[in-house]
Amino acid sequence: MQLFSFDDDTLVPLDKNPFALEKDIQVLVESNLDTLFSLQFVSTEFTITEFRLDTLAFDEQANAFVIIEYKKGSSYSVIDQGYSYLSTMLNNKADFILEYNEKTNGTLRRDEVDWSASKVIFVSPSFNSYQKNSVNFKDVPFELWEIKRFDNNLIAFEQHQSSSSDSINKLSSPNTNSVIQQVSKEVKQVTEEELLGSVSENVKDIWELLREKLSNYSDTSFYPTKGYIGWKKDSTTVSFVHLQKNQIRADILRGNKSEDGEPSKGFFTLDDPKGFAEERTWTWKSGKTGHSYLVKITDASDLDYALYLINQKYESL
Repeated sequence: MQLFSFDDDTLVPLDKNPFALEKDIQVLVESNLDTLFSLQFVSTEFTITEFRLDTLAFDEQANAFVIIEYKKGSSYSVIDQGYSYLSTMLNNKADFILEYNEKTNGTLRRDEVDWSASKVIFVSPSFNSYQKNSVNFKDVPFELWEIKRFDNNLIAFEQHQSSSSDSINKLSSPNTNSVIQQVSKEVKQVTEEELLGSVSENVKDIWELLREKLSNYSDTSFYPTKGYIGWKKDSTTVSFVHLQKNQIRADILRGNKSEDGEPSKGFFTLDDPKGFAEERTWTWKSGKTGHSYLVKITDASDLDYALYLINQKYESL
């Protein structure tokens, strides 16, 4: 990716200012976990068995642990390292719970964690074609993010998106006891098709229309989870879309509040002249209070106004 400055109708290429050390990338990401990934920081350099995990984080939306690994070079296998980390996590759940509670002063219990939503994020200035192809599956529990630094303190942060409909399980026989098979029994990447399996034909039709319109927005993507389909702009979630049997429920995110009630930067207020949206509040285990506007869509005629509301959040980012 090349960045330019604009000066008197002339584009001036910005020089890259590469990170000297992996640790420089780690410090930057850990200091901005909420902004970049909407994750809660747990600990750095967490040692478990023979592994030392660069960053341990917690996804409060999915109630799942996330491991983040930083790389400067390309002489490693994303598949081998990622599945080894997840296997270690699943075989040492109590240690991860203990680490969370000790480092965050939390009271997390093992049965409160959705282990099926566990994942590993790799962050690097670049990934080679082999590494990108190795995660080009619909259900691989890894994310690849490229980070580049330029002059003038500019940072480019971009995710490599998979375009495949194949399953990672094709790499190993169901009769083998491979790490991939072991992890895949518990870590499940949910698909849109699975979420649509229990809804009415009317809801399927409404979702198809809504998805088509949301797909036209720039710099956005969808990510299905066990309970909803997230729609995000760059790395920030705009809305959680819950596909229910007879309706679609879209949660338009407002932002968080701290324990003392102070709203986060960019706390969002909706302009809703019809009073169509319902305000909703919940509390994360970190003590932050999350807020959203709940919009129920039961008929295709609701779509235009619902999109008017969702668009306000998109434009605010």
